[in-house]
Parts: sequence; C-alpha cells; structure tokens
Amino acid sequence: MANNVEYHPLEPFLPHNAKVLMLGSFPPSKVRWSIEFFYPNFQNDMWRIFGLVFCNNKDAFVDMSNRKFCKERIVELLSRVGIALFDTAVAVVRTRGTASDSDLQIVQPTSVAQLLCQLPYCEHIVATGTKSAEVCAEQLNVRLPHVGEYAEAVVDGRNIKLWRMPSSSRAYPMKLERKAELYVRLLKQLE
Repeated sequence: MANNVEYHPLEPFLPHNAKVLMLGSFPPSKVRWSIEFFYPNFQNDMWRIFGLVFCNNKDAFVDMSNRKFCKERIVELLSRVGIALFDTAVAVVRTRGTASDSDLQIVQPTSVAQLLCQLPYCEHIVATGTKSAEVCAEQLNVRLPHVGEYAEAVVDGRNIKLWRMPSSSRAYPMKLERKAELYVRLLKQLE
C-alpha cells in the first residue's frame, strides 16, 4: 500500500480574513486538472456554483475557449469574501484509480483543528460532499448534518458551524442550480 499512497499536491489556501473554511475530500489525478488550484477538473461544477452564487452567471469563472477555470478571478473572489480552501485528506490511496470519493481510502486525514488555528475569524466549515462531511463530523465530534444543513461544534472555545453541502461533482444527482441554492444560504452572507 505504501507505494500507492498519494500526497496532497496543494498547500492550503488560507486568506487571513477567512470566515469560511471549505473542505473537499482530495483532488483528482493531475491529468484531470485544468488549473493548479482546488476543484481543478473542468467537469467539476464548484466554480460554476460560485459563478451562480456570486455573479448570477455559471460561467463567470470559466474560460470556455481554453476549457479551464479562471484561477486569478477565483482567488480574487475567495480573498475578498474570506473563503479558505483545503481538503480533509493529506494522503490517500485510490482503490480503483478514480477521483470518486467512494474509491478514496484516507491514509492521513487533515487536522481540521490545526487549520482553524490559522484562521482566527473562521466561523463556518463547509464540507463539500459526504466523505469530507464524515471526516469533519468525526473530528469535531458532532452528528453528521443533512445536506444543506449544519451542526454546531466548539473548537478551542470557538463556536463553529459545520455545513454539509452537496458534492460539486457531476456524478452527484442534483442539478447545478439546486446545488447553488444550497450554497447560497451561507455564502451570500459573506459579500
């Protein structure tokens, strides 16, 4: 198994003003990346969800002619509104070689508490799928919230809401617009 362990290729994106920490599970293989950033697969809808939430335009962060996302615009928005990003696994084994969460075996989980120590204004954790929500709920010792809902936790004396959001993967059976409706409940408060 040790030979198959894959380590996270990105550093956490932690703007000092972050009020929200979004945690996915783990990036897809680099062959699927359109940008060197989180949610890099052009088939993933996270940046389209953000386009709908913040710009009322699903393509606001899409460069269609090059089939990639506009990293600079994404980073500017995240920095301005205060959203940090990372994933719930530092090291994984892909049991079937796919990007599917169901095929990820977490070898080393991310310490959510350590990330929060670097984000003094953070009040919300957004788990962007079932696997990330399960990891977060276990570490925060709270019940697993329903999709679109949150559970309350206390981390080092700080009240934190753990939000469970739908996966931005197209494999998740929910329309893009409905996913955006669930994300808007929290994210629109940041503007």
